[in-house]
Amino acid sequence: MPRFERETIKQALTTSTVGQEVHFWPAIGSTMDAARQLADDGAPEGTLALTDEQTAGRGRLQRSWWAPPGTSLLMTLVLRPDLAPVQAQRLVMVCSLAVCEAIRQVTGLVVRVKWPNDVLIEDKKVCGILTELGITGSKLDYVLVGMGINVNCDFSQAPEMMSPPTSLRMETGHDVSRLDLLTVLLSEIERRYEALRQGKFDQTEWAAHLETIGREVTVSSGDERWAGLATGVDEDGALLIRLPDGSMQRILAGDVTLRDHG
Repeated sequence: MPRFERETIKQALTTSTVGQEVHFWPAIGSTMDAARQLADDGAPEGTLALTDEQTAGRGRLQRSWWAPPGTSLLMTLVLRPDLAPVQAQRLVMVCSLAVCEAIRQVTGLVVRVKWPNDVLIEDKKVCGILTELGITGSKLDYVLVGMGINVNCDFSQAPEMMSPPTSLRMETGHDVSRLDLLTVLLSEIERRYEALRQGKFDQTEWAAHLETIGREVTVSSGDERWAGLATGVDEDGALLIRLPDGSMQRILAGDVTLRDHG
């Protein structure tokens, strides 16, 4: 598989901010850990931490992330939005939509979002998104948005996973250029992020991509658990569920099981 090179990435970018400062490692423990250090050291808006191989990659709830060297997009962005900490989920909305559009442009595949942070192709996971907040008092200093996209992985060789995975190669039948996908993705993130910063972001586009809406779900968050019909999301990306007694529950973060799966 072709490996990334920093200068090749820089030459391919069409953005003005996002990804313009790029830090690349052939292999690293986790781009999230590297980006956190960069952010704490004052890395500017849009800084990109990127690797060909993560030796300690992880997803939500500390789950491991399997990706052979050179097969995936493994990256974390440093963003510094003027948002309250409770609004940080909006960045997942921005980035997941950008992933959907980048995959569509590069491969023609139709992808959907499973609330709050997975991107699916026919209920199989092709991308996971992870956020981490840097907060001082009540002020949001930065948001780290980690993304792992399965590009040219062959999951027939993978260990057993909780969610059935897929890759762009498995869905298209051919290798997909990671560089092409990266450049389109960063451009789409920048476009939507600038709209968010200007107060023009509309969550209805995200809601339209959500596989979760209109389905019976079970959501777990810490020790709490709810089951009901997912009816929509609000402007902060919180999931709205109608419980069996008819009441509505707003959930900002949680782990979702689609009860009518299959």
